[in-house]
Amino acid sequence: MAYINLLPWREQALKEKQKEFFTLLIAVGLIAFVIIFSVNLNFQSRIDGQSMRNQFLKNEIEKLDIQIAEIKTLNDKKAELQKRIDVVEQLQRSRNVGTQILDEIAKIIPNGIYITQLDKQGNSIEIIGKSESNNHLANMIRAIELSDLFTDATPESITTDDGSPKLLSSFKMRVKIQGLVVMLLVQQEVGSEV
Repeated sequence: MAYINLLPWREQALKEKQKEFFTLLIAVGLIAFVIIFSVNLNFQSRIDGQSMRNQFLKNEIEKLDIQIAEIKTLNDKKAELQKRIDVVEQLQRSRNVGTQILDEIAKIIPNGIYITQLDKQGNSIEIIGKSESNNHLANMIRAIELSDLFTDATPESITTDDGSPKLLSSFKMRVKIQGLVVMLLVQQEVGSEV
């Protein structure tokens, strides 16, 4: 007799293929999940490491900013102290300026001229006095122009007093102080304000 297989072998083969397919699909899914998860963990650990390095750098930058601010304040203090030292040095150098001015005035005043008053205003000196003749006054102006310390002698007034027995004429003149002495005098006045 002929053997007839009445079992649904095609359906069972299909079920086994489906079962293999789903098993393979689940295995591939699990492998893909593991790969994606491990890649994600790897990148997340790299991101966390970079974030830690960034935070470390930010902290170090803040420390350096504080140090830079301290350096700036120290530089400001240093500049202020240097200004004070310069003023003290200039005062030290200029302490004989008054004597130099009086010495120079004594050298340039010829016989026949008498100084009655000296007033210093800024970098100029106002000279008030009496002169026996205008020639003596002209000689004094020439001596001032040749001086290393004075310049720009400007007579403001020359008057004659008829009541004077010696016929002396009164004069008023303004003379500017030049050169290093001017700087020292101006800085001395600025230093006294500090």
